[in-house]
Amino acid sequence: MRDFRDAKAMAQTLREALSAKSVSLTHSESLELTAKVLGLRDWNALAARIASSNEPPVQKPAASAQETGSTPSGGNPSGQPARQKVAVDSVILDSYTGFYRLDDNAVFTVTREADHLLTHLPGQIHVPFHAQSPTEFFSEIVDAQITFVGDGRGPATSVILHQGGVSYPMPRIDATVAREIASRTEERVKSQAPSPGTAAALRRLIDGIISGKPNYDEMSAMLAEATRQQLPHLQPGLAELRTVESVTFLGVGAQGEDVYSVRHENGASHWRIALDSKGAISTAWVTPGP
Repeated sequence: MRDFRDAKAMAQTLREALSAKSVSLTHSESLELTAKVLGLRDWNALAARIASSNEPPVQKPAASAQETGSTPSGGNPSGQPARQKVAVDSVILDSYTGFYRLDDNAVFTVTREADHLLTHLPGQIHVPFHAQSPTEFFSEIVDAQITFVGDGRGPATSVILHQGGVSYPMPRIDATVAREIASRTEERVKSQAPSPGTAAALRRLIDGIISGKPNYDEMSAMLAEATRQQLPHLQPGLAELRTVESVTFLGVGAQGEDVYSVRHENGASHWRIALDSKGAISTAWVTPGP
């Protein structure tokens, strides 16, 4: 059953149904009408709601191969013994603040708030991280840790995000580069047009996972590692859905990734995918489809 995330497909269905009755609507008019039917003031409001609802719950790295569901909102999400917070000098904390490149479309931003750090990815909430050593930090609301790397003589040169059993190294970038990445991503989101090649790459990725033999050469190093680790969990579910029958573009997410609804023989899946500047798949995660 479709929900509001399928608004573009719904708008197309509406347009075709009315056309059959000799009622003509432009693509834009059908989108606006669909938004009003769903109780939103216009398409922009609906698009914003779609982008918000489809984001990973919190701090999910863009290179993750699988969407695992909601993260506990408090306490110790990993179920491991509680970590001990340690005091770190504000000068050290300030040396960690700045911008770090997650991929071609997303910047991992670190700021300081009092005695701890805040991290942020586009379209996600700000997540507090507390020190457990001068270089290692943990979150109390998501099962993730970050480690800062440097030479000790200046700001950190990179940060490593540890989540879901995978490590994601991110080099420091300056504010100008961060703005350039953010600007490109904003244009992608505004265009709401698919990137060339993502639909075909998605079909190959799904076919590879179903067969248990994904083509890791088509992925970035981080995504390939995440996929290798998660394949035992991904493959059975997608194999049960069976062959892909159709791939429908739904829009562009907050991190510049293309969002697709995939119809299989035995059900559906909902995907987000992005390609890097070399054409490799840098982002891919899946949730149950409508």
